Amino acid sequence: MKVAIVVQRYGADINGGAEQHARYVAEHLAKHVQVEVLTTCAHRDYISWKNELPEGKEVVHGINVYRFPVAVERDPIAFSKWSQNVFAERHSLRDELAWLDAEGPTSPSLIEHIKKHESDYDFFIFFSFRYHHSFHGCRAVASKAILVPTAERDSALGLGIYPPIFRGVRAFMYNSYEERALIQTVSNNQSVPGVVVGVGSEIPERSNAGRFRQKFEMRDRFAIYVGRIDENKGCVELFEFFEHYSAGLADGMHLVLIGTAHVPIPKHPRIHHLGFLEDQDKYDAMAAAELLIMPSYLESLSMVALEAWAMGKPVLANAKCDVLQGQCLRSNAGLFYANYPEFAETMGAIDTTPSLQAALGRNGRAFFEKHYSWPVIEKKYVDMLQQLSQETNTRTMEPMPGWFARRRKSLPPADDVVKGLPSGAYRETNTASSQPAAVAGRPVPDARPQERPPQPQRPQQHQRPPQGQRPDQRNARDSRGPRPDNRPPRTENRVDAEAGQVKPRTAGRQPLDAAPGKPKSDRGRDHRRGRPQRRGRRPGGGGGTR
Repeated sequence: MKVAIVVQRYGADINGGAEQHARYVAEHLAKHVQVEVLTTCAHRDYISWKNELPEGKEVVHGINVYRFPVAVERDPIAFSKWSQNVFAERHSLRDELAWLDAEGPTSPSLIEHIKKHESDYDFFIFFSFRYHHSFHGCRAVASKAILVPTAERDSALGLGIYPPIFRGVRAFMYNSYEERALIQTVSNNQSVPGVVVGVGSEIPERSNAGRFRQKFEMRDRFAIYVGRIDENKGCVELFEFFEHYSAGLADGMHLVLIGTAHVPIPKHPRIHHLGFLEDQDKYDAMAAAELLIMPSYLESLSMVALEAWAMGKPVLANAKCDVLQGQCLRSNAGLFYANYPEFAETMGAIDTTPSLQAALGRNGRAFFEKHYSWPVIEKKYVDMLQQLSQETNTRTMEPMPGWFARRRKSLPPADDVVKGLPSGAYRETNTASSQPAAVAGRPVPDARPQERPPQPQRPQQHQRPPQGQRPDQRNARDSRGPRPDNRPPRTENRVDAEAGQVKPRTAGRQPLDAAPGKPKSDRGRDHRRGRPQRRGRRPGGGGGTR
């Protein structure tokens, strides 16, 4: 069997995102089938998509990679104009196609190669639904197209050009249950075979916390962030929360940042920016860290969170990202926050409770081994390829509308469509099999939650009710009836530190306007009140090699 991996960029030195995801899948799938990669000449610049690598064939880690030139670099002004048009205004299908071309990377020669060589491959695996190569490539070879959508809750998902693609491909390899719920809701494609698979990680057999501490002169205990440092990843909010959290602590954790900075880094004695690191240094840093913080608002799957769990590290995630919240719930290996008071409480719980930190780390390692080790990932891909090769395809791609229909401004703003999609973490129902029902093309159990499901509780053991209030009055808000928007009351994390379990208990959400510097109760004023400060605890994630 011969398979083509089609992705916007490809290279051994491209870290993170769909590009690294595609490379990992290509290299591991090559153990089972013949794999080739079809991509563009774009390399490091994902803003303009300028051609930086030569056209033609290259061998990367033993896999043939064929590169095709980008016809036109992205014009940021034009792209911004089209984005405003299709995301915020009533528009036409023609407008969306213009937005797609403006987004890039636009490579007509890549699409022509796919059409011309369709018979050379049994299947094409397309990464990232939103880009030019996936839209036009899936239409060109629909009967052989498998889509890894890497979809997030962003405006592009509300465009009208994509639902026919989602209904017309042969199969999906989803990153998460939350991603699957979004795509099935927007396109009603439950009959298309699909499996939640995600991706594994290339964790070294041995990582050395001590080596990192010596090389970078880092003696203090620290939390770590790994990834692109910009506002869209929640880093600005993280800096604000962390500075406020650290203000009253004599011996609190430091924050280590690994990645390229696209926003200013605060000049703070406990914030350390190390820039881009080689893999060995990165994994040594993660081994030395107490926890990973993932502040991103939008993710289809966080590879670095999986890496942290594989290394036995707890994760503190942004609850505004449904996928991250869902992964924390399913793994019992992380806590999450939606505002500063919750950040302070969850950060403080991990910071000051070694038994909790250890339990979350154990749960994370077990979760990774069960769901994201490479034998598990490889089997899901191979099983899907074998299933599709034995089936007769009866699905056809819906044709594009005609000239007049494309120009009719009948499509709603994409932002309005996204607002109507399901939100919250997906909780899988207990079944005899751990495999999603959709792997055989059957509809999944209601993967479109209309209400926020029960969630693990944020730690309450260090919280006190406001003065004069009895403990049984803490949830008085819930007894006052439904919220203004009729959403169900939110649950928070109540953690059994010894067992490493997170158990739901309904509680009112801390007011979102309780921002740093504006506490709404005694809880927000001093998150460590009532806890003795620990001094002299040995830093460093278990101290050594793994």
